[in-house]
Amino acid sequence: MKTNVLFLLTLVFMISLSSKAQRGVRIAYIDTEYILEKVPEYQEATSQLDQKVQKWKSEIEERLAQIEQKRKDLSNEKAILTRELIEEREEDIAFEEKEILDYQQKRFGPNGDLMIQKKQLMQPIQDQIFAAVQDIAATKRYDFVFDKSSDAVMLFSAKRFDLSEQILRSITRSSKREQAQTKAERKAAEEEELVPEINEELEAREKALEEKKTERESAIEKRRQEILANREAKKLEADARRKKILEDRAKAKQAKLDARNKTSEALESETKKDSTATSDKTTETKSRAQLIEESRQKKLAEREARKKELEARKKKILEDRQKAKDSINNNN
Repeated sequence: MKTNVLFLLTLVFMISLSSKAQRGVRIAYIDTEYILEKVPEYQEATSQLDQKVQKWKSEIEERLAQIEQKRKDLSNEKAILTRELIEEREEDIAFEEKEILDYQQKRFGPNGDLMIQKKQLMQPIQDQIFAAVQDIAATKRYDFVFDKSSDAVMLFSAKRFDLSEQILRSITRSSKREQAQTKAERKAAEEEELVPEINEELEAREKALEEKKTERESAIEKRRQEILANREAKKLEADARRKKILEDRAKAKQAKLDARNKTSEALESETKKDSTATSDKTTETKSRAQLIEESRQKKLAEREARKKELEARKKKILEDRQKAKDSINNNN
């Protein structure tokens, strides 16, 4: 399929080059599947063929079910049958299986009834389509007419090059002529317009306008892409400047922090030294003061102790005197 497509494209390219000085290559396409869907005779024949296919399938399924049932019955009855009877029934089952397989091949095989009837069904319609394509291509001077539903894959197809409706009208018109009963009907079918006249001047103008439109759209798109590219470049440049400013600020801030940290460390170091010296001096000073204070407190404590001792002695003397007076008074 790929080889055919490449060959067709190469052929179109070569012809377009050879006829460039004269006129452009005229190309069109049809959609066979769309045309067949719109032909009533084909749809009716397809429906009848589908009914036949369903009937054939039902027959095959029914006979296969019968064979399967016979096989089950034989399996259940083997215990009461002789070897000769078992072999005979197995041969019968195998023969029936072969018959149904032959019947299935006859109906659905590569050369079976289904393929033959499909070909018989398609051939008249294909002949009509081919004849209509030949007529339209010769009248409108098309160089190539492709089939959209065939192996020549079309990645894009403009609707204005689609001849399917014209082909369909041609087939319908032929059918009407064949089914016409009166002379008037046959004359009306024959006089019905098949292919519109070609207005090459109009087509040339339309082609020129289309080319100008395409060129203008291309220029607009190119300008839009340039604007978008410039805008993106400016955006990237602004982002780069912003990033650089932020990096410079971060570096300056870090430098200030480093300088501040160094100053703080120096001050802390000096303060630590002063604090150590002051602490030593204070320790020394506090030691002398403590000795004086301790000596003073000791003297005060001794004085207080002597005072308490004198008070206690005085109190005891007074108590003894009072006891002596009381004793004298009691004796009297």
